[in-house]
Amino acid sequence: MIENITGYFPHLSQSQIELFSVLKSIYEDWNSKINVISRKDMENFYTHHVLHSLSIARLIEFKPGSTILDAGTGGGFPGIPLAIMFPGSQFTLLDSIGKKIRVVSSVAGELRLSNVIAVRRRIEEEKGLYNFITGRAVTDFPKFVKLTRKNVLKTEGLDARNGIICLKGGDINKEVSGFKGNILIRNIKDFFSEPYFETKKIIWMPF
Repeated sequence: MIENITGYFPHLSQSQIELFSVLKSIYEDWNSKINVISRKDMENFYTHHVLHSLSIARLIEFKPGSTILDAGTGGGFPGIPLAIMFPGSQFTLLDSIGKKIRVVSSVAGELRLSNVIAVRRRIEEEKGLYNFITGRAVTDFPKFVKLTRKNVLKTEGLDARNGIICLKGGDINKEVSGFKGNILIRNIKDFFSEPYFETKKIIWMPF
């Protein structure tokens, strides 16, 4: 339900509310052609995909002009919801699978998101520099850091520190054991009350 979004983010503009409202129907249409989201998850689209993506917005506010690489974006998460939330930031949604990038590009086009670029490319091949890298359960955290740290722009001037932001679930202790003191871990259940988020976490590695 769109109310899941507006309840947690009451200051959304009418334009943002309208974009979030039509998002499910756009994905349902695409899902009937290309299976990018499981049928079961479509029943919980706004919680499992949109709200999960927007948990990042409860941790950090991307400033206008900041650049974000959503590495391994899949069907466009967390990139598409974050692009709606932060229209002044620029998002590059990257995936190596052509059909997924086709969907992402079409969704961004239907929503008229001028701050989104969809690119078919392996993470290893991406050479661009960005203020932030995001990812949702793409791979284990050490490997994700190894693949993407080359793309983090070390720069001054933004209020928030640049870095890598990952959405993960379950027991991540083993994955993050080598990063103690260099990362911030937040439980998403501290932001949202839905049971789905009980074991979901955000890992932020600032640079």
